[in-house]
Amino acid sequence: MTSEVNGLLIRKLAVAYGRKKVVRSFSLGPVPRGAVLALLGPNAAGKSTLLRGIAGLGSASGEVLFDGIDLARLSRVERAKKIVYMPQSQPPGIALPVIEAVMSACSGLMGREAAMRQGYDALAQLGASDLSMQLLSELSGGQRQMVALAQAIVRRPDVLLLDEPTSALDLRHQIRVMECATVLAREQGTIVLAVLHDVPLALRYADTVAVLKGGDLMAHGEPEMIVTPQMLADIYGIEARVERCSHGRIQIMVDGTLAQ
Repeated sequence: MTSEVNGLLIRKLAVAYGRKKVVRSFSLGPVPRGAVLALLGPNAAGKSTLLRGIAGLGSASGEVLFDGIDLARLSRVERAKKIVYMPQSQPPGIALPVIEAVMSACSGLMGREAAMRQGYDALAQLGASDLSMQLLSELSGGQRQMVALAQAIVRRPDVLLLDEPTSALDLRHQIRVMECATVLAREQGTIVLAVLHDVPLALRYADTVAVLKGGDLMAHGEPEMIVTPQMLADIYGIEARVERCSHGRIQIMVDGTLAQ
């Protein structure tokens, strides 16, 4: 199916995990090129399952279109050129230098010298240049996460799907990852969809947020319009204030939890 709509458009996407239908009928978009969208919601809301469905993994029905092209109609190779999915947990490392692992992600797309340059640049953007000559098998979970993101960056996808990309990182690297995702969107026109548990990070870096609960889309829009004390109470079960700091950034002050 072809549509005249540009960007990423999701229509009635239903995704199952095993025999259980986790996401029932999710529609969103179009998300324009160069946008960062954060998927928010409590545990078991269906965020990671939704991301896998958009990536074409697992059991899914519905439509995921990019620039009017139904991605389900593309071959696995063609789809992989347009959309890259980075899962939350990375496989155990092997005895391969990090720079070689990053270069392998763009093998076939460019020569070895260009791939090496792109690899070093991606690691530098993430503040992870010091990892370049270490072996994957020597890295922590958070470091492997950084390498996986560098591998995604060098592939220059049209759509980048990140499942909790900051979950295993310290504060400094959380900021570097989100800054890098923003730069990728702004400079290359990549559409970035990121599952985030850190709502303040979403407030700071996302252009829009989509809030899920029980596999359903509860709200979608600009962060400052969606993230309100009422939303935090309804979705997360917390009593909180949403205020601006002296620098004009929105902050969340949690006062306590609410009875469920």
